[in-house]
Amino acid sequence: MDVLISGKTSFKVEVPYKLFHTGRSIPKPLIIYLHGYGQNIANFEEQMKPFLELEAYHLFIQGPYADLANIKKRGKWGFAWYLYNGKQGSFIKSLEYTSEFIQGIIDNILNYINVTRICVIGYSMGAYQAGYFAVSRWKHVNELILMSGRLKTEAFSNKKLKKANHINVLATHGQKDDVIDLKAQQKEIELLKNSGFNANIVSFDAGHKLTPKMIETGVSFLQKVSYKKI
Repeated sequence: MDVLISGKTSFKVEVPYKLFHTGRSIPKPLIIYLHGYGQNIANFEEQMKPFLELEAYHLFIQGPYADLANIKKRGKWGFAWYLYNGKQGSFIKSLEYTSEFIQGIIDNILNYINVTRICVIGYSMGAYQAGYFAVSRWKHVNELILMSGRLKTEAFSNKKLKKANHINVLATHGQKDDVIDLKAQQKEIELLKNSGFNANIVSFDAGHKLTPKMIETGVSFLQKVSYKKI
């Protein structure tokens, strides 16, 4: 067999997202939700119900990479935000590629709605993506909530971090998290504080999971920075 040509090309996939609003038809915040590994927009919306009591636009985006592991029924697939092969360079490249995809969705919907500020919320794998998106697109983001994840500050220079220090940051984390160590996220939050961020971390008696208390803490955090309940 003679190989005539070999190379690489790219392809696109269709990824669902859902935008709706709660409260009055007035200019108001946009909250973007990035689910955890193996989830989809339907089950993450169910978990995030307390946030829907805030007067805001709500944008749920599904991860672009299908996770077919341990799936028993078609139509209930979980999804992921990036591909990771153990190499940091590939990891950052994947985060950037997906951030471009998220930015494209936001740019499109901003043609149709009047937004006063933007919050990005991510859980677990979605928190990694949310953190990277917020710091790399710092001009667009006002609030960042990281639940059971870690902000990859090593992906950014000190200069880039300081450009993003207007962002209000909340991290919530389980004290018994054996997937993403609490101390690692605490270190990241301290680094943000040293770069001028209003950043705080709240820990709970929990493992690597999204708990009602974490969600309640996130809602209260947004209320303190001017998000209003219906």
